[in-house]
Amino acid sequence: MEENFNSLKHYNFWDGNVPLLGFLREHYTSTIFKYTDNRLIKVLVGQRRAGKSYILRQVAHQLITSGINPENIFYINKEFIDFDFVHNYKDLDKLIKLYKAKLNPKGKIYLFIDEIQNIVEWERFANSYAQDFTDSYELFISGSNSKMLSGELATLLSGRYVTFEVFPFSYAEYRGITHSETTKQSYIHYMESGGLPELFVLPNEDTKRNYINAVKDTVLLRDIIQRYSIKDPKLLEDLFVYLVNNASNLLSINNIANYMKSNGRKTTYDTVANYISYIEDTFLVHKAERFDIRGKETISGNGKYYVNDLAYKNYLYSGFGYGIGYKLENLVYLELRRNGYDVSVGVMRNKEVDFVAKKADKILYVQSAYLLVDEKTIKREYASLESINDSYEKIVVSLDDITLPQNKGIKHVQAWLLHTLL
Repeated sequence: MEENFNSLKHYNFWDGNVPLLGFLREHYTSTIFKYTDNRLIKVLVGQRRAGKSYILRQVAHQLITSGINPENIFYINKEFIDFDFVHNYKDLDKLIKLYKAKLNPKGKIYLFIDEIQNIVEWERFANSYAQDFTDSYELFISGSNSKMLSGELATLLSGRYVTFEVFPFSYAEYRGITHSETTKQSYIHYMESGGLPELFVLPNEDTKRNYINAVKDTVLLRDIIQRYSIKDPKLLEDLFVYLVNNASNLLSINNIANYMKSNGRKTTYDTVANYISYIEDTFLVHKAERFDIRGKETISGNGKYYVNDLAYKNYLYSGFGYGIGYKLENLVYLELRRNGYDVSVGVMRNKEVDFVAKKADKILYVQSAYLLVDEKTIKREYASLESINDSYEKIVVSLDDITLPQNKGIKHVQAWLLHTLL
């Protein structure tokens, strides 16, 4: 058991040790920190390698700089082999008791459990420690599956947790880590590379390509194939490739299944639907449902899929036809989601609005366009927004070198400045 404690010491902030903190993601840390000093469980979810571990450690470090004793911080990452001995919630409970016996921390203890879904019956641990009124604990946990807080646990912890979805680097964060200016050129470079944090410490394009491929393989294998005992791993990967190469296009499960069958794949509608839902659960792709703007209701069936990071397209499948306008639309979707909006594809009779973005009582209608090159293009891109008869904000986002004046209440914004409006 002593060697288990030594593993804890290695990864924690005790005795002046400061684990790697990485690039400070202040957008997340400041938001999470507002929810501290209570019994709410702070839950970080997002794709593997999107930076959840660094953010957890940054929050822990921020607690320390605010005056919390480092010995009151307990951190483990279940991705590290040093913690392979923690199989289930009982093992984790024993480890915490060992930590308390060794350090005897006074006052509230802050528990940071990274990739907690790798601990069997972790829900029992979270529920128990969240409700323990004999000692004072505050829990911060992370996971790489969107369903980790569904079902029974959501019922057990009803009203006692808050979720933060972590995305790869935004354009603003990209500028921060690369020390770039806010320009069209740097935005296009961001668009043609990717936002997964570890990309920025790799030396060359080949290494980055191998890294992105390894991330993809790890997610598909560990988070889907092994978890759900997938019988056709090749179909799973083919579906991921199809979604990446058709991002920003209107798709239906039926059409995707028919496409796979036309290419000689033996599959069914249900299999395709299940496999795609698993891919969504790992945050590799996101689905935007269609929304009837007049009827104010979601339309089932067709929808659009967006890639969580364009690195998959840029480094793995760049040979497939894929216009820059589609990449721009993907980045606009991600920027809206990062800023806390629920995002749908807007439908108005025979017209489509790229995004209906909602946050609390705020609604944005957003149209994404590569370039507004002439009067005909401008008229086409503005037409859908003009047909909406309400007073919510309407925006057209493009890569134009100049900003067009406001037109019938519709704002035009250059893509690299979108974050300033959100």
